[in-house]
This record gives sequence, C-alpha cells and structure tokens, in this order.
Amino acid sequence: MENTTKSVQDYYGKELQSSSDLKTNACCTAVTYPDKIKKILAKIHDEVMTKYYGCGLTIPSELNGLRILDLGSGSGRDCYLASKLVGENGYVIGVDMTDEQLAVANRHIDYHTEQFGYKKSNVEFKKGHIEQLDELNIDNNSLDLIISNCVINLSTNKLKVLSDCFNKLKQGGEMYFSDVYVNKRIPKELASDPVIYGECLGGALYWNDFLTFAKKAGFQDPRVVEVAPITIENKELEEKLEGFEFYSVTYRLFKIAELETDCEDYGQAVIYKGTIDDLPNSFQLDTGHFFAKGKVEAVCGNTYLMLHESRYKKHFEFIGDFSTHYGIFEGCGSENPFAHVTISSDSSGAGSCC
Repeated sequence: MENTTKSVQDYYGKELQSSSDLKTNACCTAVTYPDKIKKILAKIHDEVMTKYYGCGLTIPSELNGLRILDLGSGSGRDCYLASKLVGENGYVIGVDMTDEQLAVANRHIDYHTEQFGYKKSNVEFKKGHIEQLDELNIDNNSLDLIISNCVINLSTNKLKVLSDCFNKLKQGGEMYFSDVYVNKRIPKELASDPVIYGECLGGALYWNDFLTFAKKAGFQDPRVVEVAPITIENKELEEKLEGFEFYSVTYRLFKIAELETDCEDYGQAVIYKGTIDDLPNSFQLDTGHFFAKGKVEAVCGNTYLMLHESRYKKHFEFIGDFSTHYGIFEGCGSENPFAHVTISSDSSGAGSCC
C-alpha cells in the first residue's frame, strides 16, 4: 500500500507536469460542458487548468449554499468551479495527498476570490489521503455533497473511501463522482504496473465489485449518470491490457436511510416543476430517469426518496406514499453500466482533458 501511494504521489507530483504528459486517454475522456460551466472555467487560473487530470464532469445541479468536499482535488480546478456555483454562502473543501498539486491550488486562492467577486474565500485545501477522511477534522453528517474526478481508482482501500464518505454526508446528501471502471478484474501483477496504475487503469474497479463496495458502505442504490468508453491509444499499454475494456462512469450515490436494495413499486409518481436553474424544461436524475416539466412520471420507491429526501425536493410534486406495496418496479434499468455501451475504433470516448 505504501509503495503504491508513493508511486502515485510521484507520478502526479513529479512526472506529470501537465495533462499533455499523460500516456493514455484514461484521464482525458471528452466532456461537453454546459455554457454556464464554460463561463466559470474561463475565469479559472491557467496553471490550475493545465494541471487538471479528470475523466468526467463531477458537478451536478442545484449547488447554491452547499457544503462540498472534493476527493483528490489536485490543482483545485473542480474546487474553484464548485466555489463559484455554491456562492459566498457555500463552502468547498479539497483533499489531496500530493504536495506539488496542493501548492498550485493554494497559490491561487486569492486570485479566484477576486475573480468571483467574493469578500473572502469559500475554499480550503487539506493535505491527506482520501481513505483517511476520518483523520482530517471533518465532522460526520456535515457535508451536502462529495465530488471526485478520476481519483478513487488510485486508492488502495476503496471500501474505506466509500464508507468514510457515507459517514461524512448529511442524511439526504449525495456523492457524485466520475471514475474509471473495467469489465472484469485485473490481475494483481498487471494492475501494479506503475504506469498502468498511475494512468488510472490499474486501480479501476470491476463494475460489480464497485456495486458491492458501495452497498457495504451504505449506498444501497447506486445510479449511473453517464457512461463513456475509454480508448487507451498507447500501443504498448493496449497490448498489455488486451481483453480489458475500460469506461468512464459518473455515479451518484445518495445517503438516504430508507433506500432499499431493489426498486420496489408503491404506486408513486412525481412531477418536475421546471424550477432548477438552467433546467427549465427537464431534469435527468440518471440514465434511466428523465423528467419533463409538468409530466407525471411513475417512479419506484427509491427514486421517490432520492427526490423527496434530497435538495431536489422543492422542485417536484409528489404523488402517493408507501402504504401499499405492489412488488418489484419494472424498468429502472440494468445494474451493469456497460450493458448498452460498445467500443469501436472510432469511439468518441477519448478526447481532451479540457
């Protein structure tokens, strides 16, 4: 564990000087940013952007006033992005173990405070390991949202990471993160290759192992927001990893005590009001749940709770309760996030980090 951690620190602190130094596309999957996000990114310092290594957009909607933690915050890009979105009444904490990355992030706190027109900064960075959140003076049940961008795969104790996150979140809070997953378990001798591990491939979880860990940690119903295939585009590493398929997956996990392990039917429905900023016509909870404004949508008990017990409650009308059970709710989708994704030679899954 110590050797792996030191290897990752050296890789991201010394070997990589910018995203162009990465040897694969695993941490550089293409992302189409909404205009609102683009405008904020344009205000983020160039050095912070240059040293960003991520595999997705880990910024959900409805963030004003939230208290957020970013796992593996690196140079601080996503922290500063969230800083603007939560506003002066919100707060963002970044955690990273690499001194060089933390130095970049801390160097530009005043710059972003001025860019966003704040009287004082609403961001802080802590040095630490993401599997040791219980040692970082962050209270349990104190966070509204935890984000992470292509970092959990680098951890040597992923169950501990997820368990700590569950403890730190408030009831109704959410973990929203992108990471690299694989279609089957990678042998230890291959996974431990320093370059393969550092490029976010060696530590990629087999998707079903991730679901097991998430549920053990307390997150009973993980939801997929987005899936994209990853093309490595490095001949030497492609040969070593032949037969393994990698994907960038964005998950959202809610801390809601009443969630069940399966989607159950209680005859419930919801109506989206169209009141979330920048989402006047529709809201997408995950790949299986799309809510058009004003339309009555039947939902399982878990989906009902994810909306009713979270920050999204005020944006929906709720129909029904839990008084009558009708059995399994059909149509919430397959647990396998790769079920309908294919990799082709001209796949658009790989692209620029920025």
